[in-house]
Amino acid sequence: MKKWQRPDSAPAQQAAAAVVDMPAAPASAPAGGEATPAVDADDTSDAPLDDARGRRPARGRERERESRSLLHGSAGPDRERGKKGKDRERDRRQWAVSDDAAPNGGTGGVGAGAKQRQYEAKRARQAERKAKSEDERGRARRGEARPDREVFIGGSTSVAQLAEKFGIKLVRLQRKMEQLGMGEEQRRAGYLLGVDQACDLALEFDLNPVVDEDRGFDIYPIAEPEGVTPPLRPPVVTIMGHVDHGKTTLLDALRHTSVAAGEAGGITQHIGAFSVPLSSLLSATSGGGGSSGGGGDGAQTITFLDTPGHAAFTGMRARGAHVTDIVVLVVAADDGVMPQTREVIELVKAEGDHVGLVVAINKCDKPAVDIAKVKSALGAEGIHLEEDGGDVPSVRVSGLARTGLDDLIETLATLAEIRDLRARRDGQAQGYVLESRVDKGRGNVATVLVSRGTLRAGASVVAGTTWCRVRQMADSSGRPVREAGPGTPVSLTGWKELPLAGDAILEAVAGEEAAKKCVANRLRDVASRRLAADLDAINARRIEERARALREAEVEAAVKEARGAGASVADALKELGGEADKANEQDEAKELRLVIKGDVSGTVEAVVGSLGGIGNAEARVKIVHTGVGDVAESDIALAEAAGATVIGFSVACPRAVQAAAATAAVPLLLDSVIYRLIDAVRARVAALLPPRIEHRVTGEAVVQQLFEIKVGRKDTKVIAGCRVGNGVISKADAVRVLRGDNRDIVFEGSIETLKHLKKDVAEVRKGTECGIAIEGFAGVKEGDEIVTVQKFEVPREL
Repeated sequence: MKKWQRPDSAPAQQAAAAVVDMPAAPASAPAGGEATPAVDADDTSDAPLDDARGRRPARGRERERESRSLLHGSAGPDRERGKKGKDRERDRRQWAVSDDAAPNGGTGGVGAGAKQRQYEAKRARQAERKAKSEDERGRARRGEARPDREVFIGGSTSVAQLAEKFGIKLVRLQRKMEQLGMGEEQRRAGYLLGVDQACDLALEFDLNPVVDEDRGFDIYPIAEPEGVTPPLRPPVVTIMGHVDHGKTTLLDALRHTSVAAGEAGGITQHIGAFSVPLSSLLSATSGGGGSSGGGGDGAQTITFLDTPGHAAFTGMRARGAHVTDIVVLVVAADDGVMPQTREVIELVKAEGDHVGLVVAINKCDKPAVDIAKVKSALGAEGIHLEEDGGDVPSVRVSGLARTGLDDLIETLATLAEIRDLRARRDGQAQGYVLESRVDKGRGNVATVLVSRGTLRAGASVVAGTTWCRVRQMADSSGRPVREAGPGTPVSLTGWKELPLAGDAILEAVAGEEAAKKCVANRLRDVASRRLAADLDAINARRIEERARALREAEVEAAVKEARGAGASVADALKELGGEADKANEQDEAKELRLVIKGDVSGTVEAVVGSLGGIGNAEARVKIVHTGVGDVAESDIALAEAAGATVIGFSVACPRAVQAAAATAAVPLLLDSVIYRLIDAVRARVAALLPPRIEHRVTGEAVVQQLFEIKVGRKDTKVIAGCRVGNGVISKADAVRVLRGDNRDIVFEGSIETLKHLKKDVAEVRKGTECGIAIEGFAGVKEGDEIVTVQKFEVPREL
């Protein structure tokens, strides 16, 4: 019997080679004969090596069984023990030998080879996890976002909803799609992407796509049928322009109401939407033409949207341009092109051919107006009117005198007919939230504009991260309606939470359960993005703390080095300490914290956008909380806990709430005009800025001679004999010692003694000689200039 050999020894390698070359032995004899045992490939007991070694047969057989069990994967003595040290190394080597022997040596080596592959796969996974952990730590040190945030994708997803899932802007996603070679049609907001395309885009943004039908469930707009011509729909016309150019007055003339008189400050603060029958418009004017705007029931009405003109409502005007078909740009004949006028022109240019433009030159009834100047200013902005050979129709109107309205209506109807505005009336309802508010008697109310389909009472709709089972619908006049078709603005009640202005509305055709499931998934995605943002903020804070600790270590090292070299510590810290002080000042910026309440969600967004940017690196605004509705005691409690100021915009504040605010010393600022509110907040932020120190020179004197007088037995004091050249030298003022032609400041301090002849005086005027002793400074020289200055604190402005 031979001795068991190590697999890496020469005899063992020869035996392994013999195993590879040997044919497989039959497992049993032919039928009727005695079973023949299988031939063991390692059985070399007849070799002379066994006798040459002279080992005991029992020990040799045990070694042989052990070797055979290892080669064939059977349970041997060492297999039952825990594999540590040499046992594990021996098994690894035996797995390698048996894996090579398996193809020709029967099934004995299959299990061992699989275990070796499992072992290697485990090591690879461990290495991958280690590399991933190191990469995450590196990203945390650099303040980068985590790359493995999961995004759940279920089925087809539109481009706009995919951008929401990723937590990025739609423009950024479309830009990435363009870089990947995707066509213009595929980059549309409503284009449906497949699962593979959505996963590929997720990987481009370092996200981990997870295909899960349940967790990725969402509601998508249905595809429009091909080859079917939908019916005409009412045109959506948006009135835009600069503040106080007469937009709302023009609309008052169209719908025979007086809205402008009730607007705070005479300016529109939110989007107004209403539909007017075309026949009513034509009959109200001076015999306007009978153009019906394309015929059919869908074109018998026109939907008007009135957007604010103040600069604070940029986002609201952008939403108005997004949902509109035709923009009426109102330009006052006595004011011309103004900043918000240019902004509207840029919005229309950005929309391209999707939005038509009509210029209405208002206030033409005023005397001495220069229409040519207005047209010239419009031409400078790239708007060329038809009457001057351009392609933009224009109308001269007066909202106050109600002149030119028939021409405006006929122009709108003709332009709508040319654009051939159509939308399906059946199927899923789609639209946009124009604004939302909290009504005491009706709860959460949202004004929506239906763009496709027909919205009916009792339907379940989803908007953003909330949903609604429509309990009641009302038109712009407050009359209840049972259904609303394309181009119709209605107010909806029944919202679980208040939707945000600008959110897209989609009907859950499958019912209420589908709406709940969709909203739950969207809320989970929002929470995931917030968690990722919190992690980024934590990482950034840690980076700042490490940088601060590094600066402190550098300062300490500079101090030790200066002390060891016998140099000045102040000079060593002059440059290094200045940078640290600047960093600390930046970290300790003062904040004006605000709790903002508004009447509707659109105006709250505008107020937040206007107030959030007020400030600089030293003092800034921080928005603690926003909400829609009247100021409540809970808002006062939140402001008291956060040390904030409560801002109420166009909302009521009951006396009980005002008393609670006074008791808690919470500042309360209520207003209904946006620019007054902005000025008030800017003044409060400016009050947080440290005052600017200014110095004013009050007197100048030149040192003509120095005198030394004894003070006590050993001490002497230097007295500067001076002549006052300008102003008044006062003992109460601060003093500076200037030297040389450049008038460098040698010392800055205070006057200890001021005498005229032998008398102590409080001040000395121009042309008078005096003696001055400066406190703590004896290095004054003849020819130096001594000036007195007064310090003033001047409030700073933003």
